[in-house]
Amino acid sequence: MADWQIGDVAITRVVEVEVALPGGGAGSMVEKAYPDAVKEIGWLRPHFATDEGHIRVAIQALLIETPKNRIVVDTCVGNDKERGNPFFNKLQTQFLKDFEKTGWTRESVDTVLCTHLHVDHVGWNTMLEGGKWVPTFPKARYLIGKREWDFWASEDDEDNAPVLADSVQPVFEAGLADLVADDHVVCEEVRLRPTPGHTPGHVSIVISSKGESAVITGDLMHHPCQMARTDWRSAFDTDGDMAEKTRHAFLAEMADGPTLVIGTHFATPAAGLVKRDGEGYRLEV
Repeated sequence: MADWQIGDVAITRVVEVEVALPGGGAGSMVEKAYPDAVKEIGWLRPHFATDEGHIRVAIQALLIETPKNRIVVDTCVGNDKERGNPFFNKLQTQFLKDFEKTGWTRESVDTVLCTHLHVDHVGWNTMLEGGKWVPTFPKARYLIGKREWDFWASEDDEDNAPVLADSVQPVFEAGLADLVADDHVVCEEVRLRPTPGHTPGHVSIVISSKGESAVITGDLMHHPCQMARTDWRSAFDTDGDMAEKTRHAFLAEMADGPTLVIGTHFATPAAGLVKRDGEGYRLEV
C-alpha cells in the first residue's frame, strides 16, 4: 500500500484534493506561474502541468510508518470548517475513508506533525463531533514548532485566527500538544529540519533509514515549477526573500543526490529526485 519505501520506513499519501488550476497573478499559489510561462517548462508535463499550462496541485497528508511509530504529516483542510476561501469552505471529502483504506485507524496514530500552521496543513487535526471540535487522532501527540506557534499566537491575522481556533487550540485544550524545536528529533528515523520563509517556523520532515533518505517539503516549495524557476514565489510566503533563499539552498543541496523529495502540494506522482537543469533544476520522477 505504501507509495515509497525508505529503508524500514513506509510512506503513504492520502489525497484530500487534486486539481489543475490556472496559475499566476497576485494572491496565487505561485505568482509568476502564468500558463504561457508554465508551458515553457516542458518537463512539467504531463504530471505537474496540463497542455494548457495550468499547474496541477494536491492537498494531501503523508503517513510515515517506522518499525515503532505511526506519524501523520500535515492534515490538509478538513471537513465542515468555515473558511473565507470558497475553495476550502465547509469541505465534504472522503479523506477519513481514504485514510482508513491504508490499514491505519485514527487511534493507531501516535504522532501528528504540521510543517506549519496554515489552513491546508492543520485541518484534520480536529473533526466535528457532537457540535464540538475534537482531536481526530485521540491517542497522538501533536508536535508543533514553538517558533511557529509563538508567531501565530501573537499575530493579529483575521484569516488564520479561525484556523487556530478550530484546528489547533482544541488540541492544546485536550492536552495533546507539545511545542518543539525546529530541529526536533521525532524518532530514530524521523526529524524536523528548519526551512523558514514561507512562515517563520516552517519545517520540513527528514526520513532516514538504512542509508536511504527522503524529505517531505511542506511549503518550502508549492509546485515543481519553482525548481525550474527558483525565483518564482508564492503569495502566501510570510517572508518572500527568506523563502527564496531557503529554496535555493535546499535545491542546491539535494541536486543530483539520492534523497527522494516529496512535495506536500505536488500532484501525482508527488516525488522524485532533484536534478540540475541549466540554471535551474528539475524533478526526475
